[in-house]
Amino acid sequence: MQGMGMETPTTSRWDEVGAMREGWLQGARRVVSSHCDERPAGVIPELVVVHGISLPPGEFGGPFVDRLFTGTLDPRDHPFFAQIQGLRVSAHVLIRRDGELVQYVPFHRRAWHAGVSAFQGREACNDFSIGIELEGTDEIPYEAVQYQRLAAVIRRLRERYPAIGPGRVVGHCHIAPGRKTDPGPAFDWVRLEVLLGWRPGP
Repeated sequence: MQGMGMETPTTSRWDEVGAMREGWLQGARRVVSSHCDERPAGVIPELVVVHGISLPPGEFGGPFVDRLFTGTLDPRDHPFFAQIQGLRVSAHVLIRRDGELVQYVPFHRRAWHAGVSAFQGREACNDFSIGIELEGTDEIPYEAVQYQRLAAVIRRLRERYPAIGPGRVVGHCHIAPGRKTDPGPAFDWVRLEVLLGWRPGP
């Protein structure tokens, strides 16, 4: 059973994330995306949406996620890229397989990550959510360091946006069922909740 032998909430170098200044996490590699805009007036983040991404599909590493989120992906680099040429998408943060943290959009702005979506009857989740991509696929287990890093980012976000709590960290699959499947069955939600202290460890 995935999750057995999971980390307990102890301190490691991945448990700490730099302070947030002007919507940016200190210490994250910053790759500024223009694929974003202002949130509706008076709307602040209340939800975290966890995604999974790999480019090309099933391959990890390389510059291609950065290029997708900045609109510089060259369709000549891989046959799959022709299918997504011109796609204008982004996320706030990417967590790579080795735990590297990359930020594309400041948290107070609206990243274009969720698409057509709804949470508890409220549509247009981009308006009130933060999108966090994990480098991975639906079927390949995510790395332990990615869970640790994700939990650390969520803890930092809660300091600024306290409405983000239990029940308000969801997958893309939950807000766009039938259209999206990520982060997929490979993602261990219990493991994340244990790291966040939202449920007891084994």
